[in-house]
Amino acid sequence: MSDADATAPEFDRHMLEALICPQTHSVLEYDADAHELISRNAGLAFPIRSGIPILLIDEARSLD
Repeated sequence: MSDADATAPEFDRHMLEALICPQTHSVLEYDADAHELISRNAGLAFPIRSGIPILLIDEARSLD
């Protein structure tokens, strides 16, 4: 973990109740180690930066 990660705001897990995958509209899983939200249905991992989920398909990482 870098110094920037150590000082970054923590992701609020309660947000998972309101967030869905922008591509499939399915539920997202939180990967705390990778700081990502995972959409298994879409095969995408969305980054979380400074505690804010970035739910843009262009910013997502493919799980393949």
